[in-house]
Amino acid sequence: MKHVSILVPESSVIEAIADPRYMFTAVNQFLESAGKPALFNVQLVAVKPEVKLDGSLFSVHADVLLKDVKKTDLVFIPALSGDIKKALELNKELVPWIVDQYNRGAEVASLCLGAFLFASTGLLNGKQCSTHWLFANDFRTMFPQVELVDGSIITEENGLYSSGGANSYWNLLLYLVEKYTNRDIAILASKFFAIEIDRNSQNAFMMFQGQKEHEDAEIKKAQEFIEGNFSDKITVDQLADQFAIGRRSFERRFKKATNNTVVEYMQRVKIEAAKRSFESSRKNINEVMFDVGYTDTKAFRTIFKKITGLTPIEYRNRYNKQPEMELA
Repeated sequence: MKHVSILVPESSVIEAIADPRYMFTAVNQFLESAGKPALFNVQLVAVKPEVKLDGSLFSVHADVLLKDVKKTDLVFIPALSGDIKKALELNKELVPWIVDQYNRGAEVASLCLGAFLFASTGLLNGKQCSTHWLFANDFRTMFPQVELVDGSIITEENGLYSSGGANSYWNLLLYLVEKYTNRDIAILASKFFAIEIDRNSQNAFMMFQGQKEHEDAEIKKAQEFIEGNFSDKITVDQLADQFAIGRRSFERRFKKATNNTVVEYMQRVKIEAAKRSFESSRKNINEVMFDVGYTDTKAFRTIFKKITGLTPIEYRNRYNKQPEMELA
């Protein structure tokens, strides 16, 4: 019997507590229906018997108190909500327990913004992690020693798991179900919960918001210039000259400030503009391509798919209510 401990932190998202419980108890039912024994002992674990969430709109009753769990096999850290720094302070009592359980052999998985609490344990230092794309810049600022993987649905390293934003944590739940049971059970769970199995990227949902929470005024001006002139052909040399900075120094400062190279930043700004056009206009692929400053169809499609995980036509067919039918 595998012991699954789902933490109930203060200021957490109730769905990210209920959903892993639902998933693993349902898997027990699938196994029992197939004449096999249940595999998971699923418990909600908290510092106190009752945790009130969403301004006391919901109350979660713990199955067992944190101090009484001496050994478990899998720990879930649900998504946090509200002021992240305040949430971390409220839940600091959970940190040594998570570290202790990992050192005793437990695996640990964070869901969405649970990555912030996970990273505060220090267990992710020097390792990869994923979280909600919207909070990537905040995460990097707070935990520079953790390697945040942009756009990833799932990361796994040494028994430490994390998921991307919002409902993408269902894919991590499926991944862990398959690991602890088998592929057939995971497929059954994916069908039961209507989840696309093996989805590994949240890129299609990401909205690029350039990192501007830094103190390099010249680089901030360069970002604003790129964003205001994305349809033009801009070179790194041009930008460096415009802001009177040597090219090597400009590239180094830009990367440090924005977490992107200059070329990556320009590409992401252009593709973000293309995405907005595909979502709201009737323009064809070539028109949008030219609008955002590309002249090479193959290059545009390659970069668009690299950033979003979809071809331009796939993206528009998904997000525009009246898509034009074109060749992908």
